[in-house]
Amino acid sequence: MSAANLPSDARINPMRLGNNSRFQFKCHPGVSCFTQCCRGINIILTPYDIIRLKTRLGLPSDEFLAIYTEPHLLEKTDLPMVTLKQLDDEQSSCPFVRDGEGCIIYEDRPTACRYYPLGVAALQHKEGADDEGFFFFIHEPHCKGFEENNEWSVAEWRQDQGVDLRDQINAAWTDLVVRKRSFPPNIQLTEQAKKMFFMVSYNIDPFRQFVFESSFLKRMPVDEATVEKLKTDDVALLTFGIDWLKGLLFKQSNPQA
Repeated sequence: MSAANLPSDARINPMRLGNNSRFQFKCHPGVSCFTQCCRGINIILTPYDIIRLKTRLGLPSDEFLAIYTEPHLLEKTDLPMVTLKQLDDEQSSCPFVRDGEGCIIYEDRPTACRYYPLGVAALQHKEGADDEGFFFFIHEPHCKGFEENNEWSVAEWRQDQGVDLRDQINAAWTDLVVRKRSFPPNIQLTEQAKKMFFMVSYNIDPFRQFVFESSFLKRMPVDEATVEKLKTDDVALLTFGIDWLKGLLFKQSNPQA
């Protein structure tokens, strides 16, 4: 799964890149193409992206999803996912980009934006996967960033852009998706299971209500310290929910797993 759906005019360098691969790139307001990469592209949002963005905007997760996202099915699975809804303008712009100013939520921008101009060719946190990952270049004809003098290794770029932390937080979720993708196509989840996957992955505030306002904690005992943390810590709640989902989804769809 790539970090984002590619624009139609993008070219992919098929060479596999690892963490030690080096490249030259810099994006800044001085380049003539500034903000063009923020238009005409569908950005896949990860669970942690949602947490950061809805917190930044001061919105509950369900309102953020309704205003800023579009639902889809993740390729080669029947799992729901979301992309950032683009503006209905001539360029299908990101709702958070401004001419001259750039990204107005830059500190909380999605993971896919942070990776650019790299793409992620495969989910990296699959059990037993090699730590190098599989990255590639996204070359868009308009991009002048490759003409800048700043040189990076892939590892240096990931650290500078803050994707290491995001990948770590999303690791259990990506493991779950990779595992589901390996199932034969005829093994499908129920609609209820898909709804639970969506709620845990993206709609974290209703999931908190589900945990604390239903009989959930009576059926799944949790120690008191963890319960207190789940009341206010979205990342802790996401991690807790993904662990619960693994048992729920794979017991249901693959009894021998």
